[in-house]
Amino acid sequence: MKSFPQPLNAAKEQYYLQRFAEGDTEAKHILIERNMRLVAHIVRKYQSADEETEDLLSIGTIGLIKAVVTFNPDKAVRLGTYAARCIENEVLMYLRSRRKSSRDISLYEPIGTDREGNEIQLFDIIESDADDAHERAVLKDDVRLLYSRIESVLSPREQLVLKMRYGLYNEDEYTQREIARVLGISRSYVSRIEKSAIEKLRDSF
Repeated sequence: MKSFPQPLNAAKEQYYLQRFAEGDTEAKHILIERNMRLVAHIVRKYQSADEETEDLLSIGTIGLIKAVVTFNPDKAVRLGTYAARCIENEVLMYLRSRRKSSRDISLYEPIGTDREGNEIQLFDIIESDADDAHERAVLKDDVRLLYSRIESVLSPREQLVLKMRYGLYNEDEYTQREIARVLGISRSYVSRIEKSAIEKLRDSF
């Protein structure tokens, strides 16, 4: 398993938590990056011949991101303690749902058609600015379908990259370089994962 940066000491952790609370997204990225060793440590407990290490790391990273975003510094507990529970919960939920088979979009490539036969692109679903009730209802259905396909068709790592890249599920958007730094992989590898995930989604539609 790859090596990750050393965790922050208590003082630096408190410093970056304060900066993040004040709206500094770079502090958020640092908190995630410096807790990736915790993800790797927890993932080791659940590794088996049937589970891909990269998939479990991706799932654990989702739990870590949730932990950093929802952590309350006023509680008498370190971020790592809270994050460990979030990471473990995310991994366990993934393992429980893994019974379903998994198969595996450029934003501007067609992923399906609407009721009138017009092509629908992922960009349309994410960026559409619906002004009336009908359009909002259609948009909601499209988003629900898209998220359903993402969760059933993509691998955990592909899901994580798309979520971070395009700010899905109301999360922050990250550049490919930022994602690469958080996951400990190259930017070109992030790009390949993104393209592969998009292709799989397009094929599924």
